[in-house]
Parts: sequence; structure tokens; C-alpha cells
Amino acid sequence: MAIGRRDVLAGSTVLWIGAPSILRAQPKMHVGHGFAMHGEPLHPSPDTKLEFLNPAAPKAGAVKFAALGTFDSLHPFTLKGVPATGIGVLWDTLCWNAPDEAFTVYGLLAETMEVPDDRSWTAFTLRPQAKWIDGTPITVADVIWSFDTLKAKGPPRYASYYADVLKAEQVEERKVRFSFRDSTNRELPLILGSLPVLPSKWWAGKEFEKATLDVALSSGPYKVDSYDAGRSITYRRVPDYWGKDLWMNRGRYNFETTRYDYYRDNDVLFEAFKAGDADIRRENSGRNWMTKYDFPAVKDGRVKRDEIPDQLPQPMQGFVFNLRRDLFKDRRVREAIGLMYDFEWINKNLSYGFFTRSRSFFGNSELEAKGLPSPEELRILEPLRGKIPDEVFTTEYQPSRTDGSGNVREQARKAIGLLKQAGWEIKDGKMTDKSGRKLAFEIILNDAGFERGTLPFKQTLERIGVDMSVRTIDTSQYRRRTDSFDFDMVIDIWGQALSPGNEQREFWGSQAADRPGTKNSMGLRDPAVDQLCDLIVSAESREDLVVRTRCLDRVLQWLQFLVPQFRNGSELVAYWDRFSRPEKTARYEPISFDTWWVDEAKDKDLKRGDKT
Repeated sequence: MAIGRRDVLAGSTVLWIGAPSILRAQPKMHVGHGFAMHGEPLHPSPDTKLEFLNPAAPKAGAVKFAALGTFDSLHPFTLKGVPATGIGVLWDTLCWNAPDEAFTVYGLLAETMEVPDDRSWTAFTLRPQAKWIDGTPITVADVIWSFDTLKAKGPPRYASYYADVLKAEQVEERKVRFSFRDSTNRELPLILGSLPVLPSKWWAGKEFEKATLDVALSSGPYKVDSYDAGRSITYRRVPDYWGKDLWMNRGRYNFETTRYDYYRDNDVLFEAFKAGDADIRRENSGRNWMTKYDFPAVKDGRVKRDEIPDQLPQPMQGFVFNLRRDLFKDRRVREAIGLMYDFEWINKNLSYGFFTRSRSFFGNSELEAKGLPSPEELRILEPLRGKIPDEVFTTEYQPSRTDGSGNVREQARKAIGLLKQAGWEIKDGKMTDKSGRKLAFEIILNDAGFERGTLPFKQTLERIGVDMSVRTIDTSQYRRRTDSFDFDMVIDIWGQALSPGNEQREFWGSQAADRPGTKNSMGLRDPAVDQLCDLIVSAESREDLVVRTRCLDRVLQWLQFLVPQFRNGSELVAYWDRFSRPEKTARYEPISFDTWWVDEAKDKDLKRGDKT
């Protein structure tokens, strides 16, 4: 999967298209403007009209968003500091990830791409018109510097994703070639397409790892117009953006300005939206969606609400145990704690039955493990027998269920039994081990809104003598603590691709377990999981990929390093009725605000307060 956005697009056998006839005659080399992980790219020509874009959309108007927390940096490529929301739009990547296809990329900064059938290397030829905002050309030297710097000094995910890339070198004036360690990492050509290209000349003599409020020389469709650190930031459209006429950009980036105002509290943020101080709100609370949108602007039609179906695998969100803590190393302890999460009561009483309980890391897709392993899966899993939980072979994973009444007596009985097996017992009302240590831990949150679903969990744990303290902290402190693994439990979420690949190593791999800022927040170190991740990365067909991913899903489910929470199959968005958007949405990116535009007629009606 590509780095840096939710382009969780499923795969398709590699095929390059648009190649000159002299190159088409070479069956072992592919060259062209598009590349798919498995199968053929959907768009054979760079003149394609995309149905989820409106090339006639007006370029005008302003949009305001509300952001939670704060920011103290305009440099998103380091772990230090908290970068401003939306800052990544300032720098283009080598390729664009198509949101209407399973993991397919098309050249953005790159005009053409090359790859041999064995995928042992890839090359990109830059567009001659690609320029920095100061009018100077983007060069191969910039590409090579960006790759080397991000791999050595950027967030740990870059070192992980690029680990199998041996070197980047200039082979022609506008062509850069990346050589790979071997041909087993089938995803590398697409991963390198997501490389953000940064200005080597601007960074000369500066400390790359340091957070900064200086804005690096940019190349993208927007620039920073103004900011008040920690409070707001406004981006302004670049009128002579070098890539504005490329086929995948016709109808995108329509707002003249995009502003983010920051709020420290979600309730205050919601009130700002109600008052019109924010134009658009993505809702993640089922309770809010069902109960809070009864204010006058919704009733009279000035605020619209949409539920847009999402065809991507549903993210896994849950209460995550820090396996680096001795307290949580025993799976029975984790399972016992998980039994006490009464999802059914919480969903009924706090979310009006809006959500479904999560059970898979690849839910809502063909990648999800269901039932017992198939014969194809068993051929992969049998060699791991004894190294993975026995339940993988015998039992379909399902999180515990209650009747929603608040009575968790049966779950408590099972949990106490598991804890007793693990050496714990209740003494003076507290779960205690033989050394006298109490079973107590802290969960840290970065949003007070999470307290609503966490406090009932705390209360049910108290029934079996387990103390879970709940602490909400500010964004900066939360990031510092999670980056340094200074926590017992957090709430985390993993979004998945329809074509999973190298990101699985970053999510679950042993090498990522101790990297600051890793997505392996639980600190999982498991050789069997590492092996399954490697098998996914080396899958040569869609069929193999599906089978191997289901095997990984089964093992992750039964390792029980988190307590699954909930999911919803639609994106929830509310907005003041001054916008229009294309009638069709991209299959794998149902909400993309860069395709919306200010509708002049609606905007005038809204300002007058006229509704028919």
C-alpha cells in the first residue's frame, strides 16, 4: 500500500500502458503512464475523463473546517512537533493513486514509468513542466535527495517501506532508477510512486529532523496563505500550479482558500459547526448523528447530512494493550479484560444501535477471515502450528456478546476463571497476583469524546476487581507519550487496503515494534506474524493475496492484543448547503473534499437565508 494517505486500493497483474510501439515489442519490459498491482490499469490514456470529477467546477470561494487539538509545525516529514492539518497538500508525489481502482498508480510528477516483469527495479521519467512554486524545475536530484533523506531521517514508516530499495540513481537527465534487493517485494514500484518529492536546495544547511514553522518550497496545488500557530491555518490555491491541467487534476482543488480552525474540545468544535464557523463536518459518533443534528439549520435545510457507502475494508478500532508491559504479556489476561467490554449495552444506550461490533482487521471485504480455515489457508497455517494460537485451527473468532441489559455476570465468571489460570485472584475486592501486585492500568485518550465509551468499560472491569484509570491529555502530550510507548492502553485504529502489502510490516512486524511513532502501537513481536506479512508482500496473484491475508487476519484476531470496538459501513458528513459535488463518487474514496466546489447560487441563497 502506498504511503501517506488512505489510498487503500485493491490490487490488480502488472501492466504498463501507453508505451511507444518500439517498447511494446519488448515483452519483459513495461513502460507507460499507469501501473496496477495486479491486472490492468483501468485508464489506458492520459486523456481519460474521470466520472468522479467535474472539470467544469468553478475555481472560487472559501471553505472552513474545524480541527481538534493544536499544531506547532509546518513540517510533516518528521516525528518532532505536531504538523498542521492539510499541510501535505503542498508537495506532489511521483504518482497519483487512483481512488476508483484497486491499488493502481498513474504518473503525477512522473510522465512515464518503467518496470521489468520480475519487478527487480523501477524507473520514473519526470515531466518537463514539473516545477516548484518559484518556477524552477523539479529535478532527479530532488527525487534522490527526498528518497535518501526520508529513509534515513523521516518518520520510521519510510525506512520500513523502503527497506528493500538498495539505491536511487540518475540514469538520464529526467529519469531516476530505483534498484531493489530482490524481486520478492512485488509492491515496491507502486510504493515508490507515492514518494513525496521535497526541495533539496531549500533544505540545504537546515536540520531536517527538527520541527519548524518555516514553509519549505512547495510544488502542490496550494500554498500556506497565513497561520496562527496552534489556532488556525489557511491555504490558498496556486493559480499557476504546474499540474492544474493534468487529466487527474481537472475538477480538483476548486476552493480558492481552505481554512482549518483548531478547537481543544469536541463539544466546542461541534458548536462551532452549528454556528456556521465551520462549513463541513465528518461525524464519527453514532450518538451525535442520531441525536445532535436537530438544530434549526438542519430542520430548515440549510445544513445537509449524507451517509455515503464506503466500499473499503472497514478500519479496526479498539482498546490496545501495550505488550511491552509485563502486565499484558499473558494472553489470558488480555482475553479476560476484553470479556468485560459490554459493546451491546454501550451501542444501545450511547450510540442508539448505530454501530456494528468489529471482529476482523479486514472487515467488509473478501480479505476477512470467516468460519474455519480453508484447505488453501491450512497449507500456509499448518507449518505454523504450535507457534500461533490453537484456536486459529478450531474456532471462528467472535468477540464476546452480551444481551445489552448491562448484566455481564457470565462474562465476569469467564474472565475471573481466565485470570485465576494466569495466577490472579480477588483479595479484598481487588484482582491481585501472588506478589501482591494489583491488576491496575491506565488508558490515555486525546479526545474527551472517547470517555463516553470508555467509562462504562472501566465500570464493568471494577466488578472483577480490575482498576482501569482513564486520563484525557492534550494532543502534544499524547503524541509524545505514544511515540515513546509511555502508556498502558490507548485507542488506536488501522485502516486497510483492498491490496494489503508492505504496510502490514509497519502495522504488525517485529522490526517496527520499537520504532518511535510506529503503527505497531501494541509492540507486537511474533515470528509467525512476520512470516505471514512477508508472504503477503511476495504474493504474485490476487488469489494468493486473499488467502494469505485471511491467514494473517485469523492469527491477529486470536492474539487478542486489542479489544475490538465498532465500525460503520458509511461515511457520515454534514455540511452547510453552499457546496456541490460530482454526482458519482470514487469507489474507494467516497468523500474527497478536493472534488467539491462552492455553488454560487446555493451560497447566495444561504447568505440570504432563503430556502424553498
